[in-house]
Amino acid sequence: MKVVVIGGGLAGITAAVALANAKHEVTLLEAKPRLGGATMSFNRDGLVVDTGQHVFLRCCTAYRGLLDRLGMSAHAPIQPRFEVTVVAPGKRTVMKRRRVPAPLHMLPALLGYPFLTNPERVRLSRAALAFKRLDENDPKTDQVRLGDWLEAHGQDVRTRRVLWDLFSVSSINVPGDDASLALAAVVVKTGLLGAADAADIGVPALSLGELHGAAAARHLAKVGATVRLQAKVAAIEPKGEEFLIRLASAGNGSAGNGGAGNGGAGNAGSAEAGAESGEVPAGGGEAGEGEDIVADAVVLAVPHEQAARLIPPGALPTDTVDGWAGLGAAPIVNVHVIYDRKVMDVPFAAAVDSPVQWVFDRTRISGMHARGDDGQYLAISLSAADEYANMPVAELREKFVPALAELFPAARDANVSEFFVTREKRATFRGVPGTARLRPKAATSLPGLVLAGSWTDTGWPDTMEGAVRSGLNAVIAIHEALAERPMAKGAIVSGAQQATLPGGRPPVPPDVSASADTGSGTDADEKTVTEVSKAEMNNEADEREVRS
Repeated sequence: MKVVVIGGGLAGITAAVALANAKHEVTLLEAKPRLGGATMSFNRDGLVVDTGQHVFLRCCTAYRGLLDRLGMSAHAPIQPRFEVTVVAPGKRTVMKRRRVPAPLHMLPALLGYPFLTNPERVRLSRAALAFKRLDENDPKTDQVRLGDWLEAHGQDVRTRRVLWDLFSVSSINVPGDDASLALAAVVVKTGLLGAADAADIGVPALSLGELHGAAAARHLAKVGATVRLQAKVAAIEPKGEEFLIRLASAGNGSAGNGGAGNGGAGNAGSAEAGAESGEVPAGGGEAGEGEDIVADAVVLAVPHEQAARLIPPGALPTDTVDGWAGLGAAPIVNVHVIYDRKVMDVPFAAAVDSPVQWVFDRTRISGMHARGDDGQYLAISLSAADEYANMPVAELREKFVPALAELFPAARDANVSEFFVTREKRATFRGVPGTARLRPKAATSLPGLVLAGSWTDTGWPDTMEGAVRSGLNAVIAIHEALAERPMAKGAIVSGAQQATLPGGRPPVPPDVSASADTGSGTDADEKTVTEVSKAEMNNEADEREVRS
């Protein structure tokens, strides 16, 4: 079966890898000169810079499964036990889970949190446990603001700012009070109240460009897929049981398919970021101008704005497609500060009572020392960053250099040798109440045409995990829609870790046939998905790894 995947972000990569591993003839089209979507890197004066800082949790089984299939798990280590340094002006603490069974494993950290009073800690514990009674799949839950629910459960403004915002803002990318309660429930129930080790944090040890885009290009080449970069799609036209994908000619104002997979690549290639000039594409060839491609199936793995322009008439009701605009877009800004000496003594930290949200040590990953610098490179990640999306660099410097000095005393005597900014103005959709009904399923009314992207109905916020889950959902939808057509023998979904929806509900129907992907390029004996991945789909694989 010939399948064209439009969009080379994490969703598109996931779908392409799963389909190619299943021996389908796969062509992946990406408008940009490299794969990775929003999780890209570029070179700036000898530094390797990620457009935005990304981390993941141990409970992100689908994303971890993709890393396994790309052979990159060793380059994305997960801490042995959840531990986060939280800093404030003149104060510092460490949140760490203890050897206590779930869901009480985080209770000691919450009860000892020094930024709250004893009564606030007690109310916090009660509210945390109340999350377990929420049904994140109930449409009514998605109609409630997180701030309203927390306030009704005894969480005052102070508690919401210094505790709940640490987790909700970075994962949902809207101000904490404005977030959908349903999305917040997924974060809290899966990450904080799930398995004891669910919230253990993984931080990539390589640039995102190497971890995702370059690794995907290598893997897809190995399994015989075609990757075509700088290939902009002008239109998708149904032709009987096939689809005609029209590529744009030079100067054609097509909808484009760049930045697909996890909400869009934003404008990280701005002049402020040193642009993307000089970066070598991840691999693959360029598409011919005005060329047409015929396919049996299409995975449209682009942000919702591009999807609305590219989806052919009749694939979905017009009001459904028009409704995607209601998902909106929310920015993420990263502030990059390079000092002439070491100022932060932990790999990353969260901040309260400060404009800083999260800050990461990027020194080793960036290759900074290789260019002869002995200082330290810090990246501040700012989610829900509407305030900073258009703020001039000079003003950002005036705000954040003093803020870092308040948090890390060693920075007060250090000199800032470089300061620059990367902005993803359309990083994610806005995860506010009412968005669940706007997020479409993977399947459309045209058999063989499916949607992917972290903005689709994955049950998760707009994150890397959501993007990968959407890619798997798209592959499953293709299988279900084309079940009557001849299929290549073997897996349509493969990998050591399969996605599960919140609560452990598998997105894979039990009758889907699959072969286990061993990671070595060979297939194991043919089995059903439930035989191959039952443990992973029910999160049992993670239970075996629980650090109690």
